[in-house]
Amino acid sequence: MRRKLVLDGADAATIMAAAKAEAQRSGWAVTIAIVDDHGVPLMLERLDGAITMSAQIAVDKAKAAAVTRRSTRFAEDMAKERPGTAFLPRLPVQGGLPIIVEGECVGGVGVSGVQSHEDEQVAAAGIAALGA
Repeated sequence: MRRKLVLDGADAATIMAAAKAEAQRSGWAVTIAIVDDHGVPLMLERLDGAITMSAQIAVDKAKAAAVTRRSTRFAEDMAKERPGTAFLPRLPVQGGLPIIVEGECVGGVGVSGVQSHEDEQVAAAGIAALGA
């Protein structure tokens, strides 16, 4: 029988604290979402000043990263090459990253509120704190 790694509450808290610190250090009002490997939300925080809709977008980015096991930037790149893919549901723009531990995807982090590459920077800082 196969055993699998999973994110627990402490892992999510570690990721959130580091992502939040990165956003605050940069002065960015963002929402940060952390999901498990199936895209089920584990933690969400909308920082002061983040727009309301950023909460749903952050969750969508995190889910897409977890279930596709890749950065959401791939959707942007794919749409450039194949414009019809832009109409696929729930494929958000850059700002979502999968959480890969020991070669396994254990979840995703999505961030929304600033430029897409800045959203991804915040997500990456959270994942780096996990040591993944």
